[in-house]
Amino acid sequence: MSKITKSDLQKIAQNEMLKQTSYKGMIMVCTGTGCVATGGFDIRDIFNETIKKHGIEKDWIAIGTGCNGFCAVGPIAVIQPQGVFYQKIEPSDIEEIVKEHMIGGKVVERLLHKDPVTGAINEKMEEIPFFSKQQLIALRNKGLIDPENIDHYIARGGYTALKSVLELNDPERTIQEVIKSGIRGRGGGGFPAGVKWESGRKAAIARNEEIFIVCNADEGDPGAYMDRSIIETDPHSVIEGMLIGAFATGSKEGYIYLRKEYPLALTRFEVAIKQARDYGLLGDNILGTDFGFDITVHRGAGAFVCGESSALMASMAGLPGEPRAKYIRSVEYGYKDKPTVLNNVETWANIPPIIEKGADWFASIGTGDVKENPWNGSSGTKVFSLVGDIRNTGLVEVPMGITLREIIDEIGGGVPDGRKFKAVQTGGPSGGCIPGSLLDMQVDFDTLTKAGSMMGSGGMIVMNDKTCMVDVARYFIDFLVDESCGKCTPCREGLFAMKGILENICNGKGKEGDIERLEELSATVIDASLCGLGTSAPNPVLSTIQYFKDEYDEHIKDKKCRAGICKDLIVYSINEKCVGCTACAKACPEKCITGEVKGMHYIDKEKCIKCGICVETCKFDAVEVK
Repeated sequence: MSKITKSDLQKIAQNEMLKQTSYKGMIMVCTGTGCVATGGFDIRDIFNETIKKHGIEKDWIAIGTGCNGFCAVGPIAVIQPQGVFYQKIEPSDIEEIVKEHMIGGKVVERLLHKDPVTGAINEKMEEIPFFSKQQLIALRNKGLIDPENIDHYIARGGYTALKSVLELNDPERTIQEVIKSGIRGRGGGGFPAGVKWESGRKAAIARNEEIFIVCNADEGDPGAYMDRSIIETDPHSVIEGMLIGAFATGSKEGYIYLRKEYPLALTRFEVAIKQARDYGLLGDNILGTDFGFDITVHRGAGAFVCGESSALMASMAGLPGEPRAKYIRSVEYGYKDKPTVLNNVETWANIPPIIEKGADWFASIGTGDVKENPWNGSSGTKVFSLVGDIRNTGLVEVPMGITLREIIDEIGGGVPDGRKFKAVQTGGPSGGCIPGSLLDMQVDFDTLTKAGSMMGSGGMIVMNDKTCMVDVARYFIDFLVDESCGKCTPCREGLFAMKGILENICNGKGKEGDIERLEELSATVIDASLCGLGTSAPNPVLSTIQYFKDEYDEHIKDKKCRAGICKDLIVYSINEKCVGCTACAKACPEKCITGEVKGMHYIDKEKCIKCGICVETCKFDAVEVK
C-alpha cells in the first residue's frame, strides 16, 4: 500500500465497487464472536471451497463480516444483493445451498427464518421482525463489509467525513457541529460529546499542553457486548471518528483502551490500524495535509472499575486502576495529567455519519430538542444487547424514544416458553430493574434515570416470572463488591454490608428493618462514593425495592420465594400430574426420588439438594417448587 491523498479515496471506492459488482452475488457470512463460536470461520471457508469445487468462483464469493446482530439464530449467511437470510447453517448444509441457490437459483426454504410466534417464513432479512424497527447508524455497515478490508469500508463512504473535515480546516466549526447534533456519550454517563471536545480543546490551549484522544473499549457489564461487536464489525468507523475528534481538538496521539477478554476485537483493531497507517490515514501528513495523528492499543486487565474515566487513565499510566476525586475532570487533567477526551466505541462510531449527513439530521432522530441545548433530550440511536428470557437474543440499534415494549415484544419476539414478562434490567450492574407496568415507557437517557435505572452502555437483560428480584439484586451487588477497587470506604464497606443483608434475606434469615437498612446504606453509598461505580451501585437494590417490595416482604416475613429460586425458602414436591415416566428419578444426582414405573413418584425432602434438575427433566409439569 502507498499513502493516499484526498482524491485517491474516490478511486479506491470505485475500484472496490467494480470488483464487488463483477460477482453475480456475495455470501456474507457472520464472523462476529457469537457466530465464530458456532463455526462461522469454517462456514465461510467451506462456502468458498464448495464454490471453487463447482467452478463458479468467478460468479460467487463468501466473505466474513462482523456481527450480523441476530445472535439467536447463528451461524448466519446473507446472500447479497438479494438479501436472502439463511440461519443456523451447518457445514453439511453448504453443498445444498451452493447447488440449489448459487447454481440453480432456488432458495433453500428449510434454512430461512421462521417466526416463532406466527410461523411465517421470511426470505429477506428486512422481512424479519427482529430487523424491521432497527435504524442503523453506528452499525451502518453491519453484515455488509469485511471488517479486515479497508477498501470495503472506503467503498461504503468511509473516510469521506474525515476528508470533508480536513478540507474545511476549521476545528471549532467541527466541534460546534458535534455539539449541535446533541450526541451524548454512549458509554453510560450521557455527557454531551461535543461539549467534552470543546472543554478539552480549551484546556489544552489555555495550558499550552498536548491533548490525548482515548477510546473506551473496556466493556464489562454482564450480558453486554455492544462495543465488542462494533469493533468486530466496523473498526474503521471508530478510527475515523477518533481522527475527526483529534483534528477538532488538536490531538496528535490517541489510545484505544481495549478489554483483555476481546481477542477477536483486538485482531481486527490491529489489522485496521495497520491498514490505515499503510494508506497514510494514520501517521503524519494525513490525506496530504499537515494533520498528523496515530493510535496505540492499550489492553486493559478486565477490571470493571476501569470503565470509569480516571481509573481507566490511571491504568493506562501503569498505576492501579483507581478513580480520583470527582472534582478532577479528566478532560482537563486526564492521561499523564494532560487534557484527555474520552469517548466510548459507539460514540466514536457515530461521529463520521454526523459529519457526513449533518448535525440537523442526527438531531432529528430521538427525543427532545437538542439543537439549542445538548442536554435537552436524547438524539440519534442506541445500540443494545438484548439478552435473557427473550426469544430473539442479539444486538439491536434503535432510535432514541422507542418504547421498551417495541424492543422486547416486537424486535425481541417476547418471552418464550409460555412465561410472562416480569422485568428488564438496563444499564448494566449499576442499572435498575424496570417492571412490566412501565413497558410503554420510552427509552432515552432522562426517562430511564427517572424510572430508577439508567441507559448505561446498553445492556438489556429480560427476566420472566420465574425470576426472584431479591436474588437479582443480590447477584448484581455481589458482582460490584468484587469489582469495587476498594479505594473509598462508602463503596468498599457499604456494598459489602448490603451484600450481607441481601444474602440473609435470600437464605431465610431476613428480619424486620432490613429493607430500611438497605435504603439507608444505599443513600450513603450514593452520596459519599468517589466514582460512578459507587454512586450508581445501589440502583439494582433501590429499583427492586421500589417496584417489587412485596417480594422482599415475602422473603422476610413469610420466608417464601415465589419464583422458587432461593433454596432455603423452597421445597420440591411431585403432584398428581406425575405419570411415572421415571425421568426425574434417573436424572436426580442424589437419588432421592422414588416410585414405580407408571406410578406416583415422591421426593425425599431430607436428601433433596434443590438442584432443579427434576424440574428441567419433567415434561408433565409434575414437579412443584413451593
